[in-house]
Amino acid sequence: MFIAAALGRRLGRRVALSEIGMATAGEAPPLTLGLEYPESLNDGAENVARLWRADLDDSSLVLRPQVDPSAWESVSLRWLVNPSVSGNLSTHGANIGESDVMRFRTTVGLFSQLDNRFGGGHARQSLVQYLATDGERLLRGRYTDSVRRNVFSSVAEATLLAAWMSYDSGLHSLAQRYFIQALGLAQAGDDRLLAASILDAMSHQATFVGRFRDAANLARAAKAGTQGIATPTLSAHFSAMEARALARLGDARACDLALSEAVKEFERRNPEDDPEWIRYFDDAELAAEFGHCFRDLGRPVDASRYADQCLGTIDDGVYLRSDFFATMVLADSHLNAGEPERACMVALEALKLGEQLRSARCVSYLREFRERLQAIGMSPAIASFNEQARASRLWRIASSSGQR
Repeated sequence: MFIAAALGRRLGRRVALSEIGMATAGEAPPLTLGLEYPESLNDGAENVARLWRADLDDSSLVLRPQVDPSAWESVSLRWLVNPSVSGNLSTHGANIGESDVMRFRTTVGLFSQLDNRFGGGHARQSLVQYLATDGERLLRGRYTDSVRRNVFSSVAEATLLAAWMSYDSGLHSLAQRYFIQALGLAQAGDDRLLAASILDAMSHQATFVGRFRDAANLARAAKAGTQGIATPTLSAHFSAMEARALARLGDARACDLALSEAVKEFERRNPEDDPEWIRYFDDAELAAEFGHCFRDLGRPVDASRYADQCLGTIDDGVYLRSDFFATMVLADSHLNAGEPERACMVALEALKLGEQLRSARCVSYLREFRERLQAIGMSPAIASFNEQARASRLWRIASSSGQR
């Protein structure tokens, strides 16, 4: 499989195993690849390496659209009741030091910037190719115990990014598998906070695919597993993810309680105490979460207020996709308030923001907006919007069934 990946890098495209005479029925990855929690350090390294390779080889298994809800329950319980991944790691590579880990982290950070600015579909394959080479080199190297923890934590964070980018690309089964393996790697690196944040990310995906009760439970598991050690910012985010799921369930009272808890925790935050990967969660991001929840609860005035509050305060151009989401929540809120003309004006602003984005999630927001517009019926404002929106690539994709 590495041969196909290496040849693909040379040719500038993916090369399937069948093209080089390597694809056989016996080499097909198992149905459970990536869905099972690693039982040992070796399992963790081997599972994620096989998943990277299957991704690069265009395996039909990992490109399946459907998630496995039972996997969320089993891995969250496994993480909660057994706080360690044991066993000796079989290493056979070069000596790995802190400088190797820092170089890896810096490179992955560049991919994260690309993801935030251009969407998960922009550089996802390049990230996976990098992980399948340098990521496995780190996992299979020789290092001290302290470096081992940093190696596993760093590769976990990188695999989490691969999960987010796959999720943003609409590859939900693959994203779920990356999330699960990232969770096991974080646990192997004794990084309890990162592991909880990965459960939190699973909750985000579960809400998106319509598994709202699973989403609420995943956020609660993240909270339960970090009692006494989570920073206020992390605790606030866990509660915000729980609120998102509850809003989709239509449970207004429980959602309000979760949002209240998020605010209480957020007001105690000190960003200097937070891991670097959660410091993006500021007042603007919290306002965006409120906007999503109130939109889904049918409170358009509140949703508009919070969505409008966060617009322009998210770092300009750095979190372009977040700006897009907040703008579409504002457009939805105007539409729900019976103001289609204002909704269309705001949606056009979102389309301008989205010109550089390759994101199935962005397309999904647009599809929902389009369905709501169609339910209203035609008017001069909507006709004018449709005419202008046709120039947008994202809108054309959203208007075409069967495309991401």
